[in-house]
Amino acid sequence: MTAAVETDVLIVGAGPVGLTLGMILAQRGVAVTLLETRHRGEPPNVKCNHVSARSMEILRRLGVADAARNAGLPADYANDIAYRTSMTGKAITRIPIPCRRDRFTATGGPDTDWPTAEPPHRINQLFLEPILFEHAVAMPGLTVLNRTEYLSHTETADGVQITARNIDSGEETTIAARYLAGCDGGRSQVRRDIGAKLVGDAVVQRVQSTYIRAPQLLGLMNDAPAWASFSLNPRRSGNVYAIDGRETWLVHNYLRDDEPDFDSVDRDWSIREILGVGPDFSYEVLSNEDWFGRRLVADSFQKGRAFICGDAAHLWVPYAGYGMNAGIADAECLGWLLAANIAGWGNAGMLDAYAAERQPITEQVSVFAMNHAHAMAKERKVVPADIEDDTPAGAAARKVLGRKIYDLNVQQYCCGGLNFGYYYDRSPIISYDGQAQPAYSMADFTPSTVPGCRTPHIWLSDKRSLYDAMGPDYTLLRFDPSQDAEPLMAAAAARGIPIKLLDVVPGKDGSGPYAEAFVLSRPDRHVAWRGDACPTDPNALLDTITGTAASAN
Repeated sequence: MTAAVETDVLIVGAGPVGLTLGMILAQRGVAVTLLETRHRGEPPNVKCNHVSARSMEILRRLGVADAARNAGLPADYANDIAYRTSMTGKAITRIPIPCRRDRFTATGGPDTDWPTAEPPHRINQLFLEPILFEHAVAMPGLTVLNRTEYLSHTETADGVQITARNIDSGEETTIAARYLAGCDGGRSQVRRDIGAKLVGDAVVQRVQSTYIRAPQLLGLMNDAPAWASFSLNPRRSGNVYAIDGRETWLVHNYLRDDEPDFDSVDRDWSIREILGVGPDFSYEVLSNEDWFGRRLVADSFQKGRAFICGDAAHLWVPYAGYGMNAGIADAECLGWLLAANIAGWGNAGMLDAYAAERQPITEQVSVFAMNHAHAMAKERKVVPADIEDDTPAGAAARKVLGRKIYDLNVQQYCCGGLNFGYYYDRSPIISYDGQAQPAYSMADFTPSTVPGCRTPHIWLSDKRSLYDAMGPDYTLLRFDPSQDAEPLMAAAAARGIPIKLLDVVPGKDGSGPYAEAFVLSRPDRHVAWRGDACPTDPNALLDTITGTAASAN
């Protein structure tokens, strides 16, 4: 066994979630080490095709959003969602989504005018993860140990001792860390080691997925290409994601209730029915990516100094693109909390907020996703027999189905509610004022300054994003410069709590939902407190937001 490695935080798993957590910590001056079983540069599986607006905001704060946005599909490749009788068949309906060239200028349509400086981006993990990796390893204080597997951990009085092994040499290493974070996927060993169990629905759907190379496919399209092309016909229903926008595609074949396993249906036949091509069409299978759609959430996200994030904590059907993105949100929440504690201004009680905030949200999102999966499965079962007919009846059937499919799916592909509506209503480090947070759905939300909600985004008079003007830690937004902020700012400075005072001068569109003189925003852009005057007892508020009050209870 080699000599011990010392680090502040040890992260198991260097996928998008682990890398994001590592970057958040390193950016805040925390020493962080990541363990990854793959070789450096070894590509990930072809999955996670969408980076949400909230995730892009996080990548913007990390300085990697531009690199991510400039990768993936060609700049002029439409990000539309097309529904057809087959990929090369008759059109049923289409959800328009701007290509990345037009993302910041497009107006109108269901996926524009987002209240953010970073709208969503369609990119497969195959292209995203290497960008995150190279950005991460260039950051001071961040180390990735490739070809290294996590074995076990034990907690000590002031940290965690981890045993890891080099996969190639078999040599074991002891790593001493203050905290451990398991970002090690659905089969997480860290989750098992902390005694957490996944609870929910083990199988919501089964999907036979195949990653293929088919350079001729684009030329067979009857209308404009799309990022996602859904095929609905009586024989087979599935969808095809454009991976590189030229020749590689991921084909999802949705198995039916009477098809119990991935070998129940002939793969080649299904692919041809979904693509709408004959036996003379040639394609190359690059890999099989079969998967179960689940709705499972861990019954615990933490034990002592060990935490779990991403698929280690929750697994659900990937509707609304909220598998990886929920994990990135986990990473942001846990990252700033750990950094605050390690820096010394965040009390140990602050870490209790992670599970209190993230666990209820993942439960909500998993139900949204599962319900949508059931609704789509229902529609696939009743595709009209004449849907492909070149007759007035066939055209009428396509029109009726198209209207239903559009209304059902526009909410998941243009999911403003899941991006901007979710809130934390039971956090020990938020100062609630008795007003309920506005309800939200998958698609819709109401911007609000109610504590726990997302800090509403506005554009400032100098045309900067409010988020770009805010500080890296807490920011006290002041909308009435006549109000004195000194008592709170002085109390925070005396305790070493980093709070930036920002006098907000809204742009031409005004201050939106901001009606109070003060709003205190957290590093993760959630409202921690609001008021029309500086709090009469600033230290009581500071006790709450740093977890001191929670620790005393």
